[in-house]
Amino acid sequence: MKLIEELLRGNHSPKLGIKNFLKYVGPGLLVTVGFIDPGNWASNIAAGSEYGYKLLWMVTLSTIMLIILQHNVAHLGIVTGDCLAESATKHLKPWLSRTILGTAVIAAISTALAEILGGAIALELLFKVPIKLGSVMVLALILWMLFSNSYHKLEKWIIGFVSIIGLSFIYELSLVQVNWHEAVMGWTTVSIPDGSMVIIMSVLGAVVMPHNLFLHSEIIQSRQWNLEDDSIKEMQLKYEFADTLFSMLVGWAINSAMIILAATTFFASHAHVTELGQAQEMLTPLVGRGAAIVFGVALLFSGIASTTTAGMAGGSIFSGIFGEPYDMEDIHTKFGVSAILILSALIIFFIKDPFQGLIYSQMLLSIQLPITVFLQIYLTSSEKVMGKHKNSIKDKIALVVIAIILTILNVMLLLSYL
Repeated sequence: MKLIEELLRGNHSPKLGIKNFLKYVGPGLLVTVGFIDPGNWASNIAAGSEYGYKLLWMVTLSTIMLIILQHNVAHLGIVTGDCLAESATKHLKPWLSRTILGTAVIAAISTALAEILGGAIALELLFKVPIKLGSVMVLALILWMLFSNSYHKLEKWIIGFVSIIGLSFIYELSLVQVNWHEAVMGWTTVSIPDGSMVIIMSVLGAVVMPHNLFLHSEIIQSRQWNLEDDSIKEMQLKYEFADTLFSMLVGWAINSAMIILAATTFFASHAHVTELGQAQEMLTPLVGRGAAIVFGVALLFSGIASTTTAGMAGGSIFSGIFGEPYDMEDIHTKFGVSAILILSALIIFFIKDPFQGLIYSQMLLSIQLPITVFLQIYLTSSEKVMGKHKNSIKDKIALVVIAIILTILNVMLLLSYL
């Protein structure tokens, strides 16, 4: 509470240092949750089980792209005090902003569907709970968390969940023999084995998720200082980059651990793995029942954490349509969070195959992602919106190149589904 009061004081001036940086860590880790959600688990395990260490470079490349995009959209929140959705409403024509944000709401529903489904799959693996009942249980837990906790409490919850997931994979890796030389080669050498393009596209194309771009621009404002002072604003921009870099590296490490675990177990034993449930079952004879349980627990926390942030992002997008920030005391935020999560859970009841449900959700994200990325680039490149903090020519070129790569990958991924 003392820290919050300090942050709200107009004369508060942050000082660069480890102690203050640790106070600032948080927003980036909430974004990282979307980088290690159940959908990423499936892609990473498929990559490791099919091609060993050879596709680790995908994690390196996708993390670099993610750092640049998330850093850029966080700048929008810091400089303007508006999230991406609010900024779109303020600076675009009403028909255009509503169309774009309408597609973002659909993407948020699609994201939440995949996250709830991931948590339900974990409950089925651990406790034999039916998928539909598990979906309702996950939904009830997330609604309780979002409606009964402040943002700062939720942030602590999410940091705890990410820590559990990270420790779980450290434990898993301690049980297997990792060829670190091959791992280093995999991280640093681009290799495209025969038949690997679909997996490459699924990982690279789905790492940057639309809801995370909206979310980061919103939650970064939880660290607002007195932004009327340019020196303080510059200091905050540095803190943000440090938080984003640190958090994305945590995501890089966890995603890498998933591929390495699959490479040292499934690839080494020539086991073909396509689903999360199958992966957990096959871990038991290879590295023991304990490892399989830890795998399921980590998946459960991943599903819970990612559903929580998906709900927050959905609420931010919906509120932004009305030119308002995310605020759980406001009716628009409450309705947006509730409607998006409940609709997502209801859709699961009409899906016969959970795996197909994940595929359909990724298809919708593939269509919407380029819209959000180009919206972000337009706003952050505008002097009217960003003032002197608008994108430089070099930044704009880097962002456009990334946007084009992501668009091509997502179109190719969509075509592969069709």
